[in-house]
Amino acid sequence: MELTIQTSGKKKAGTMNVSDTVFSAEFNEPLIHQVLTSYLAGARSGTKAQKTRAEVRGGGKKPFKQKGTGRARAGTIRSPIWRGGGITFAAKPRDYSKKLNKKMYRAAMRSILSELVRQERFICVDQFDVAESKTKLVLEKLADFDLGEVLIVTEELNENLYLGVRNIPKVDVIDTNEIDPYSLIGFEKVLMTQAAVQKVEAWLS
Repeated sequence: MELTIQTSGKKKAGTMNVSDTVFSAEFNEPLIHQVLTSYLAGARSGTKAQKTRAEVRGGGKKPFKQKGTGRARAGTIRSPIWRGGGITFAAKPRDYSKKLNKKMYRAAMRSILSELVRQERFICVDQFDVAESKTKLVLEKLADFDLGEVLIVTEELNENLYLGVRNIPKVDVIDTNEIDPYSLIGFEKVLMTQAAVQKVEAWLS
């Protein structure tokens, strides 16, 4: 299939041939859901930690004798029913990540990109950069393409572009090494440079 390459002012600079396998794949909603679930689960920190009665410091001595006090028997002041004691079912660090095959991940990425093209949410440009790291320059550049909420994907991270985008809400920039399914579907439109398209196509073909 052919992708239209745009320049500033939404002018057509030409077209480029891309693989139908990558940019014209069928929409597989169950697969995309599975990949997104796995991606978000892997992003969970899982660092919550609490101590059991065995791990809480202190409590080595029996607080009072077993009989004759009129109180319930107790063997340690670090019992879960005592203030300052351990937790009965203490939370421990855990790994939330789910196993996902590389072929499934790539197939989902192809499906997402193809659906973006079909919905006309995918924009290919010859290049997208700014001379200085100024938000004003980036806003002017986005205005040329009549874009508001957009994810910008470049072949390599441009420092000026990255610094200029930081203060713009609902706009982000990543390079092809950081591309992920959650970012692709999280924006109204995806703008990708011609060099980035070629790199993504080579990865997913």
